[in-house]
Amino acid sequence: MKKSDIQELIQKIESFNAKSHEDLEQFRLKYLSRKGRIPELLAKIGQAAKEDRAWMGQQLNKLKQLANHKFETLQEELTESQASSFNAREDITLPPAARDIGSYHPLTQTLQEMKSVFFRMGYTIADGPELEDDFHNFTALNFPPEHPARDMQDTFFIRKDEENPANDQVLRTHTSPVQIRLMKQEKPPIRAIMPGRVYRNESITAKSYCLFHQVEGLYVDKGVNFAELKQTLISFAEQVFGKGIKYRMRPSFFPFTEPSLEMDIWWETETREGQWMEILGAGMVHPNVLRAVGLDPEVYSGFAFGMGVERITMQRYGIDDIRLFYDNDVRFLEQF
Repeated sequence: MKKSDIQELIQKIESFNAKSHEDLEQFRLKYLSRKGRIPELLAKIGQAAKEDRAWMGQQLNKLKQLANHKFETLQEELTESQASSFNAREDITLPPAARDIGSYHPLTQTLQEMKSVFFRMGYTIADGPELEDDFHNFTALNFPPEHPARDMQDTFFIRKDEENPANDQVLRTHTSPVQIRLMKQEKPPIRAIMPGRVYRNESITAKSYCLFHQVEGLYVDKGVNFAELKQTLISFAEQVFGKGIKYRMRPSFFPFTEPSLEMDIWWETETREGQWMEILGAGMVHPNVLRAVGLDPEVYSGFAFGMGVERITMQRYGIDDIRLFYDNDVRFLEQF
């Protein structure tokens, strides 16, 4: 190897400039990699004349150091250049770009509003299991064995004991069992709501589903009367549907309340003719229910009410198919 060859390599390395990391990688492969130009020359030192080997080794080592220094310098410059370019392009003090996020399910929105209404009335929340026994789901609520009222609700039986119905286990058909548990655990005054899922063995159609959500309420104390129940229901309807809502109350039957009523509101939209729509059932707690939980009906009285979250949501938003709540269709859910 001639001195002129080494000088030529020095000039090429010193004059090299990389515009990108890809250019710099090509430089490394060409001069510094295992098969690059400098390692190739270092491997040929042994083929040179003895008197030239020391000189060639010194020159090639200097050349290697020069190439390494050039590579490291350019690498730092490219990294700093990219960082400054990013800082100039991105203002990190700006708020991030808006991202699509989820929202509360329409049933959850309605349920939260219903809870807020009753919170303002002084009600607390009580909860209980969804898998219930016969006593809490039926017997304590004045559903005697073989009573025809049991046929009002199609039940999912987890365990059915024909000889001893007390051993039956069911998916609760209403949240009323929570009322029984609450009255057994606490002494009056009791004022609470019981929101939760309930289950009915019904055909799935536009108007019915095998599960739905209820909000039931209970107020038990000395001297509780029907007028208080009426005012509570009117206040609820006006807060949920608006002050000008038209309503009516009509007699009904429930095994666990006496007297019992159902409340309707007048419902009409631009595309639907007005009609009466039931929103809830209610009544004064039956004396047999009070006795079942150890309360004296001569001392205490109370009222209870129950309403379906799905039905109220459908009426509020003009939804005519209950199955939409459970299809998980984003096109439907994003409207809320």
